[in-house]
Amino acid sequence: MVKLNKIYTRTGDAGTTGLVDGSRLPKYAPRMQAVGDVDEANSAIGLAIVAMGSTTEAQSLTVIQNDLFDLGADLATPLPEGADEPWALRIVASQVKRLEDEIDVMNAELQPLDSFILPGGSAAAAAVHLARAVTRRAERSATAAAAEVGLNPQALAYLNRLSDLLFVLARRLNGNGAGDVKWVPGASR
Repeated sequence: MVKLNKIYTRTGDAGTTGLVDGSRLPKYAPRMQAVGDVDEANSAIGLAIVAMGSTTEAQSLTVIQNDLFDLGADLATPLPEGADEPWALRIVASQVKRLEDEIDVMNAELQPLDSFILPGGSAAAAAVHLARAVTRRAERSATAAAAEVGLNPQALAYLNRLSDLLFVLARRLNGNGAGDVKWVPGASR
C-alpha cells in the first residue's frame, strides 16, 4: 500500500520527475508524456463512470481505472537489460485478454455498423467516446516512447484494446447501437 504524508516534494521544480527505479527524466520526455496521457485517460474514464451511474459497465471501468494506475507504474519503470525485476509492476497478458473477452461479450449484442459513427448519443456514451479518444492519444504517446526506450509490449496492447473496448461500450450505452449518431459524409456542403 502506498502512503503519502507529503504531497509536494519540490524535487520536480527544476523540470524533472522521478522514475520508479530512482532515475530522473525531464518532464517533457516521451516516457513521461505517455504516463501523463494515461493519467488523463484514467480521469476521462472517471468522468464516464459518473455519467453512467451505478451499472455493471461502470464497475468494469473502475477495474480498468486500477489497471491504468498499474500501467502508469509500468511505463514509469524502465525495463532492465536482462530478466525483469520481481518487484516491477507490469501489465500482463491476462489483463489484455480480460479486455478482449469483455469486448467480445458486448460486441455480440450490438447492431452491425453500416456507417462510421460520431461521438455522441447519450451523455454516458459521449463521455465514454471522450475517454476513448484520450486513450488513443495515450496509445500514440506510449508507442512514440517505445520507439526511444524499451516498454512492456503488453502495456501497449492494453491501451490498444482499451480504446476498442471503450468504442464498443459507447455503442452499448447508445441502445446497443440503435442510438448511435451516424456520420453523413459531406452533409454540411
